[in-house]
Amino acid sequence: MPIPPFIVALRKHVGHAPLWLIGTTAVVLDDAERVLLVRRSDTGHWAPISGIVEPGEHPGVTARREALEEASVIIEVERLVEITVTDLYEHVNGDRSQYLNHTFRCRYLSGEPRVGDDENLEVGWFGVHDLPVMREEDRARIRVAYANEPETRFVS
Repeated sequence: MPIPPFIVALRKHVGHAPLWLIGTTAVVLDDAERVLLVRRSDTGHWAPISGIVEPGEHPGVTARREALEEASVIIEVERLVEITVTDLYEHVNGDRSQYLNHTFRCRYLSGEPRVGDDENLEVGWFGVHDLPVMREEDRARIRVAYANEPETRFVS
């Protein structure tokens, strides 16, 4: 996964020390209630589209940007469904990060889903009840977005 330039600059000062970052997950659903997933090149896992919020960027804008960059699709962000504080991650390069993650329920609008960058190996539609093997936290984000309950969930 490419490291955003602002994080590269921060890492010059803090090394591998933990960084507190803002993340976004876009759970993209189509009219058939399938979910769009990407298979990540760094882990090989299937997952919803996700990314790091750039300085000054609204997390909803990040969701739209990442959908276009990663899967070549245009989406509409319908609503915020969950805010989560993740566990501390240690990336393959030794960098450590923890995220305040915003999960959005999103609607597919247009574009032929295809790999749009080097962060992913594949892109595909899956039935929400027929998901491939994936991390439980990604599965949980999909369940929350699909349920579309009226209240945003706050999880720590």
